[in-house]
Amino acid sequence: MASSSSSPSSPPTSPQGFTPQIASPVPPPPAQDPVTPAQWAILAAIADTFAPSITKAAGNPLLQRRVSAEVYDTVSRRIEELAQEDGRDGLVAEFLDERASAAPEFKEYMMRVLGVYLDSATKAQFLTLLSVLSTRAGSLLLTGHATTLDSLPVETRQNILLGWKTSRIPLLRQGFRTISNFTRAYWIRSSPTVGRLLSYPYTPVHGTPPNNAFKFQFFDIPPTTASEPHVIETDVVIVGSGCGGAVAAQVIAEAGFKVLVVEKAYHWEPQHLPMSENEGSVHLFSNGGQMQSDEGSITVINGAAWGGGGTVNWSASLLPQGFVRKEWSEKFGMPRFNTAEFQSDLDAVCARMGVSGDHIPHNKSNRVILEGSRKLGYAHKVVPQNTGGEAHNCGYCTLGCGSCGKKGPTETFLPDAARAGAVFLEGFECREVLWSDVKSNNNDKTAVGVKGIWTSRDSSGGVAGTVYKREVIIKAARTILAAGPMEDPIILKSSGLTNPHIGRHLHLHPVSVLFAVWDEDVRPWEGPILTTVCNEVENLDQQGYGVKLESVTMLPGFVLPFLPWTDGVAYKELVAKMRRMTGYISIARDRYGGRVYPDSQDPTRSVIHYTPHEHDKRHILEGLVHMARIAYVEGARELVPTVPGIAPFVKDGTSTTPPSVNDPAFVAWTDALRKNGLPSPDTGYISAHQMGTCRMGASPKTSVCDDYGRVWGTRNLSVVDTATFPSASGVNPMITCMGIARGNARAIVLALGAERGIVPTSIPQDVSAMAQRAKL
Repeated sequence: MASSSSSPSSPPTSPQGFTPQIASPVPPPPAQDPVTPAQWAILAAIADTFAPSITKAAGNPLLQRRVSAEVYDTVSRRIEELAQEDGRDGLVAEFLDERASAAPEFKEYMMRVLGVYLDSATKAQFLTLLSVLSTRAGSLLLTGHATTLDSLPVETRQNILLGWKTSRIPLLRQGFRTISNFTRAYWIRSSPTVGRLLSYPYTPVHGTPPNNAFKFQFFDIPPTTASEPHVIETDVVIVGSGCGGAVAAQVIAEAGFKVLVVEKAYHWEPQHLPMSENEGSVHLFSNGGQMQSDEGSITVINGAAWGGGGTVNWSASLLPQGFVRKEWSEKFGMPRFNTAEFQSDLDAVCARMGVSGDHIPHNKSNRVILEGSRKLGYAHKVVPQNTGGEAHNCGYCTLGCGSCGKKGPTETFLPDAARAGAVFLEGFECREVLWSDVKSNNNDKTAVGVKGIWTSRDSSGGVAGTVYKREVIIKAARTILAAGPMEDPIILKSSGLTNPHIGRHLHLHPVSVLFAVWDEDVRPWEGPILTTVCNEVENLDQQGYGVKLESVTMLPGFVLPFLPWTDGVAYKELVAKMRRMTGYISIARDRYGGRVYPDSQDPTRSVIHYTPHEHDKRHILEGLVHMARIAYVEGARELVPTVPGIAPFVKDGTSTTPPSVNDPAFVAWTDALRKNGLPSPDTGYISAHQMGTCRMGASPKTSVCDDYGRVWGTRNLSVVDTATFPSASGVNPMITCMGIARGNARAIVLALGAERGIVPTSIPQDVSAMAQRAKL
């Protein structure tokens, strides 16, 4: 592997005195292009409309958006003022001249989207749209112009796209959302100018080099010409290395049982982290970090890494609240959640990770929530971090923590499990649970392990070169699923289980984003990501459902695609404002859910069906209004919601009085926001939390698992991750997941010990012991 790497959208060098990360090359896109040349011409034309080349001179109208000299000079001057010294030497002109499809990497990324990431139905619709638009008759039908889309001027194409945004034709609406998200994301990530314009460094300027990172060892299965599968035997196999699987591995291994943890993703040592946005989207997330629901209303960001979501989350460590625990205990018939035992499990996992609200250096984004909430009398608090009780400044942690300062599964529970004898297999995709041929007395199926496909690393230790595959069978006395809410139900269904609740009750904590622009540079990617929360509107229906207001990760390729788009010129100017921008989410505890189901053409792939309910949308809207108030009283110059039909609010630059939520212009804008609402179907949402799909409950008539994650209708099969949540947790789900996993794993230890007539060698440590371990 190379010794250093730079992202196309960032400076080619790292800040002075900081060691650049080791490159993590990605596998090549599909060998055969998933689109024809005619389809690609249409896609490139659309991309170049979302992010156009802008000129004031006469040029090719098919490739450049021509504006008046006055408009060009005004936009150029404003961007130069934002960029300050970084805008000199022609960089602003280069940025304005750039079009999305010009970078060679852009096509490579889009080929990966079309060839790998899209589900079969969405891909078919997408390619159909491109094919129709590449014909004169189809173009006339969908655009009103009797010429193909790529033969129309950029400005004409822009008007067509705006029409698609609210079209009555579902194919056009979904096409707009899908193409808009992907093309803007991969333009940002492949752009040779955006990173330089923002002064965004590839290597964080804060954080310390990794110290005493644990050296994981993995099974390496040799290639063979034989057709027989490779067989491994163990006491317990755990499918998934994330927050639930890691905790379960620690508990069971320390009890003296043989544990094998298998993971579809691969482990990357801290020297590779944080990855570039291009590399990280491939190596650390499902579907490139942009998994679209089947109707296109929500983008799901789903971690798929060694350590699971704990590798890419933002360190937020919130406990489940009393009203949630009461609901799970009383409504869902699981008294466990109102016991001291469950609280002890929560306390223990927090102690092991050194969760604390002390020593947090809040950045601009989080200070705004604290101070703005205080000024308005809104309920708010500091969000504890799983950073070992120490300051942790890395705003890049969603691409992996290179300092090991975030004490997620890879720094705590997985090393603990390894020290107790657990072993690991990376690159293993579980296809099904294996069953005994002997039925139990009550005809329950008895799990005896799993079967799947293992993919090796390449000869250099990466995954971008030549690899080989082996079918692997793992025989085990206990099988635990911890592959996450997107994968667990797919595995259960492919294993022949028919409980109708499998895959249902999906909760996503849907989010709408509000951006605030300030008068000064804030470099929003610096400092910890999410260290404060406003709870003022968390219980809007008096039944425990509402929203929380939090800060969001501010890495260019993750947030800039979600800025509102109504004009290519205005969008580029918004992009340039990012160095003065902070981002906030109104994140709902969603009462109403969706489902996960297998792809019709590839049953190993999960597809999401989820449309935010009006009840939850009203809550999200109220959260946006409250967040706008917080940012406004803190002095934001502009407020930019991601709500169709609502223009940004721009503060009067002549006012000399402190901003007040009673200012007439601001009141008029928030009134308009409320009146406008979150219109369907053109409002888009984001999710970074996935829950449900294998929920726990009191009966197989209402759930998939019992109150300790044991799958109804089976023996020796359990689930230990966020798929077990009976309803949305209402908080970042890591701690809740770990607490549940600890109790579920303890139940497995006791049952397996009783079955074998032995006493486990270790009982899960109490809180004080876990806290002591965190200091080691």
